[in-house]
Parts: sequence; C-alpha cells; structure tokens
Amino acid sequence: MSLKEIGQRIKSTSQILSTITTIQKQTVLNDLANAIINNNTSIKSANEKALVIAKSKGLSSAMIDRLQLTDDRIQSMAVSVKEVATLHDPVGEIAEEYTRPNGLQVQRRRIPLGVIGVIYESRPNVTIEAASLCFFAGNGLLLRGGSEAFHSNMELVRVMRTVLKTYNLEGVIDIVPSTDRANIDEMAKMNDVLDVIIPRGGEGLIRHIYSVATVPVIAHYKGNCHVYVDKTANINKAIAIVMNGKVQRPGVCNSLETLLIHKSISNKFLPRIIDKLVAAKVEIRGCDVTQSYSDIVVPATNDDYDTEFLELILSVKVIDSLDDAISHIQQFTSDHTEAIISQDQISIDTFIQSLDSSAIIVNASTRFNDGGELGLGAEIGISTTKLHSFGPMGLRELTTTKFVVTGNGQVRE
Repeated sequence: MSLKEIGQRIKSTSQILSTITTIQKQTVLNDLANAIINNNTSIKSANEKALVIAKSKGLSSAMIDRLQLTDDRIQSMAVSVKEVATLHDPVGEIAEEYTRPNGLQVQRRRIPLGVIGVIYESRPNVTIEAASLCFFAGNGLLLRGGSEAFHSNMELVRVMRTVLKTYNLEGVIDIVPSTDRANIDEMAKMNDVLDVIIPRGGEGLIRHIYSVATVPVIAHYKGNCHVYVDKTANINKAIAIVMNGKVQRPGVCNSLETLLIHKSISNKFLPRIIDKLVAAKVEIRGCDVTQSYSDIVVPATNDDYDTEFLELILSVKVIDSLDDAISHIQQFTSDHTEAIISQDQISIDTFIQSLDSSAIIVNASTRFNDGGELGLGAEIGISTTKLHSFGPMGLRELTTTKFVVTGNGQVRE
C-alpha cells in the first residue's frame, strides 16, 4: 500500500471518531494502556534492535537515553494513556455562545482538526503520546518516526492497531512503514489527506519540513532555553533551579542551554555554580568573566549561545544589566522557555513584558514548560509558533471550532 493510500484510509476511517462517545474513547484508551503492559517483552525486544542501530551510528549518550524503553518507561507510557482517558474531552464543547440582535443563536463548537501527520525523531514515547492524544481529540493520525527508533515505533503501532481492530477502528492510526527520507517530503505535500503536520525533532528536520511543506505546519522548534540570575536572586534557589534545568534530563527540549548572570552577583554565584556543574560532569562554555573563575571553562562563541545542546553542555555569560539579558535572549531565543531568578518585582515584570516565548518562568526551572506540569495533562509537544497554538499542546490544542448558527426563518436583507 502506498503512503497516499495509507493516508486516504486514515482520512476515511477517522471520520467516525467525531461520532463516538467520550466513554467509548476512554474504553479504547484503557485497553491500549493494558496492552502496552501486556506486550512489555515484545516492546523491549524491538527497542533492543533500535538501540543497537543507534550505538552503531555513534549517537550521544543523551540521544540513546531518549531512545531507550526501560520497564519503568513502558509502565509510564501505559500510565500516561490512562491519564489521557481521564481528561476532559474537548470535542463538542461549546467554546462561545451568544444571540445576535436579529435572533440568530450563534455557537462555536469544538471539533477535531482532522488528520494529523506527526514527523518526529528519537523518543519512541512520542508514538504513544501522539496516538492517545490525537485519538481522544477525535483526530486521525499518520506517524513518521526517526530511523533510529523504527523498530520500537513499529511494535508500538502494532500493539495500538491490535486494540483498535477490536473496535473496528484499526485504520484511524498508522505509521509510515519505511525509513526512506523521501516519505517525509511526500507527507509534507499530502494536502488532500493531512490537515496539519506537527514536526518534533532537531533544527535540521524542522527547517527541512518548512522548506518543502504545502500542508500547514505547527512547528515544535528547538528549545534554546535561558535562565537569567538577577542581581537580587536568592543564590541557593538559583543554584537548585540551574542544576535541575541542566542536569535532570539534558536531552529534552525544556532543559537549560544558556545561563545569564548579573555581574553584581557573579562573584558570589559563579564559583558555587561552577563547582556544582563540574561535579555533575557538565561542560561549561563561558564568556571571559566566566573563564576567569575556573580553568575548566572553555571559551563560548555566538554559535554556542545559539545552540540547543541536548547534552551536558552549558553556555554561561555574565551580563551588565537586566536590559542586556533581555537583549541577549531576544537575539538567540527559539521562543521556547525563558526563566528569571529574582526577588525584585519590577525586574520580573520587565522580563515578562519584554519577552514573548511560549513560557516565561519566574523563580522556577525551565523544566516546568511541560503539558503535564502545567495542568494540561499529556502533550503532543511544545509549539514555538503562534499559529494555531503556542506552548504545550494538549487535547484542546488538537481541536478547532466551527460555527453552529440556529435561526427561525431569518433572511439577510
């Protein structure tokens, strides 16, 4: 079956999703969660094949970590599916309602986006996250994962489609059964099948899809996330926030990549944070001032400040003022997440008002820009474009609205 035929089957089959009840969708998702647990052995076996390929390609330890499916991660995938089933179903929700002077009753009702194409790299968890969210929001789904996770993704989709088949819904979710990169370009131009494409991956993938796509794209661009330690910052809190942002999971998009420090606090803060980072095996790339505090710091370049490392590397710069911190972020931001550590409300308000990234975080880790952490439940990703959604994309962001207009014989004059 050709890729276009797979897409057409999804489009045809998924039309039934707007008619099934919330309870029916919840039942399917709970069955899927149980199936993930029951197929633990086959999922791990497929994942082992993927890890062998990744290691043979010389991928970094952080990237291999993103690919790996341990017992705990498989359990977490199942739990996340069950959690999606407990969320509010946005389909059919009345987003707005009013009556016009002529008596027309106007409603805006939430409907699925349609058929979504998700093109992603590395983490096989995305396969389950995208499928459960798209399904519950009433959307069909065509997946195209990265070549390194091909075996893992194929097995996860097999498990999903086995569950869906028992409800005559097998065709609503499918995956591109090939690692041929030409399929990415073909998907990007399938306007007669796909309503939107959501790419999740590295900068190169996102730029390529933008360059070839005729289907609308909601980009999940790189996470070049910043933390600014203001002159009034609580140093102990700042150290904890920086360490959490950089070290907890360096291979994810909301991890910290650049640390900016006000010069008036640098002599108290820099020695302590350098010691902590070095102990955690973080490579520090710093400005001249940062280098003066330790021989282990290597010089930072503008390319470093523009890079999403996704590993234990951190760019550090000492700056003269809040305005300089804002200017630096405006120059290098990817519109993902920026954080300020400060006890001065005027500085905090200026920081918030001056930057337009998808999340501005005050006195907390960049790692909180996450759908689950922000109360949305699971997310399909973090959009860094302002159309049609900005920030973490949960269920509601996978819907749109239609007008329903009810009259009593009115005609337009």
